[in-house]
Amino acid sequence: MTDALTLQRRPEVDVSDLPAEMPWILRQLLARRGITTAEQLDLRLQRLPHFAQLHDAERAAERLWLAIERQEHICICGDFDADGATSTALMVSVLRAMGAQQVSYCVPNRFTDGYGLSPNVVSYAQQQGAQLLLTVDSGISCHAGVDAANAAGLDVIITDHHLAGAELPKAYAIVNPNQPACGFPSKSIAGVGVAFYVLLALRAQARERQHQAAQLNLAEWLDLVALGTVADVVKLDGTNRVLVQQGLQRIRAGHCRPGIQALLQVTQREPERLQATDLGFALAPRINAAGRLDDMAIGIECLLSEDINTATELAAQLNELNAERRSIEGEMRESAASYVSDLQLTEAQLPPLLVLHEAGWHQGVVGIVAGRVKEQFHRPTITFAAGDDGLLKGSARSIPGLHMRDLLERVHTLQPNLIERFGGHAMAAGLSLAPENLEAFKQAAVAVAEEWLEAEALERTIVTDGSLDASCFTQGFVEQLQRLGPWGQGFPEPLFDDTFELVQQRIVGKNHLKMVVRSNDGIILDAIAFNVDTNVWPDLELREAQLVYKLQLNHFRGRTNVQLLVEHLLPLR
Repeated sequence: MTDALTLQRRPEVDVSDLPAEMPWILRQLLARRGITTAEQLDLRLQRLPHFAQLHDAERAAERLWLAIERQEHICICGDFDADGATSTALMVSVLRAMGAQQVSYCVPNRFTDGYGLSPNVVSYAQQQGAQLLLTVDSGISCHAGVDAANAAGLDVIITDHHLAGAELPKAYAIVNPNQPACGFPSKSIAGVGVAFYVLLALRAQARERQHQAAQLNLAEWLDLVALGTVADVVKLDGTNRVLVQQGLQRIRAGHCRPGIQALLQVTQREPERLQATDLGFALAPRINAAGRLDDMAIGIECLLSEDINTATELAAQLNELNAERRSIEGEMRESAASYVSDLQLTEAQLPPLLVLHEAGWHQGVVGIVAGRVKEQFHRPTITFAAGDDGLLKGSARSIPGLHMRDLLERVHTLQPNLIERFGGHAMAAGLSLAPENLEAFKQAAVAVAEEWLEAEALERTIVTDGSLDASCFTQGFVEQLQRLGPWGQGFPEPLFDDTFELVQQRIVGKNHLKMVVRSNDGIILDAIAFNVDTNVWPDLELREAQLVYKLQLNHFRGRTNVQLLVEHLLPLR
């Protein structure tokens, strides 16, 4: 937790159009994140763009309504992460509520089927008796799967949000804001958000026909939409902030499905105090653990369950899988850190891109490890593990300044025979390649990174919102701050930096540093830093430190107090 980094404070900006009764620092926080008018603070559902703006949403809805009228068997083809699981549960649940009597789902196995709608998945769907396939959170790059479905006489509706390639699959309808023909204002909506929009269009079909399904209140499913949106770490633009905020409000009020209620219980989260970060750091990892280590059906069935006892049993299974995942991840992180340290290079001497592979690594966890290594060394990182099909499965995480999917595409263009398949986003991507191509891929990828990455991008810079005075270290201020959320990707939770006197230091748990600190205004505060180096901390000779921190409320034994959640700890001697 002792970090070598550069601190940079966000500049002051114009806040004249924000409510004058709001404290100046809060207006600054909002304006720095693109909120410049009071209207943008309105997170009611009425602020959502209309579904007609989403290309092919109405065409997809018309085909779905026809399937409901004919009572065709609809198979939802999902994905093995939390966005895919929530999307699948959302579609299955709402379609059934709208009168579809034959709705099933299938999710590709991460290890044997790979990503998305493959010919294998089409075969699984056919075995279930499917007459219409609908993908969620996948499909935009699944040409072979769509072709296989077409050959079998099955219509395919794609709902996805991933970047489209040069050619689109030959599906009946493609609903994806990131395809060239779509003018939908939010390009950052998650897979579960796209699915929700298709269901809005489907309800409109019911209204045109004066069908009883028109009476469905789709807001009752926003708990799933909020969970999937936060879990997929998409940018919280205006549309996503509305979806997440509305879902959070329903959960806080106790209006959530038994599966989410059970996950809250197993993670010891109080619904009424739930924040977006709880969805991302507590609930989502447990759903993801099913897809990483076992079968995502466990997560989907938990979310679909209408019985709290069944949901509780499934949530307990997910919790156990997550504990196993954390153990595997810990071992892999140590191995990766040892690998990098064996290079005997300082951070400034590290290559611009880390490509790591060790025998025995688990392919379900390489993405998490890539993210941890990226954070530790501030380098884009690609980690590989052996797959069941004889190929190496890679997961990539990037830093600002390097578009990871574009890098993979560039490598593929330069050397077409290296990568078997790839896909993803700017900050995260996945790929497969033959083991004998690993070294050549590493050299090619590092060469592209050296060409593309500016030197400044490799410097670890932490951007903060500056310092706070005594008026901000109060329960009332922190509650105001929390109400301005949801915070997340693209709308970052405020981060502050100040110099504090260290009054007390002690290790709690395995490696958490609990502190009592005194601000320059003389305010005594609790502070906690997680996962510190216990060879360094506590440092009882250190009297002063610069803390980079977030504000939070700590609820303990009926008492509430302000606590600093320390992200970085810089000694001052």
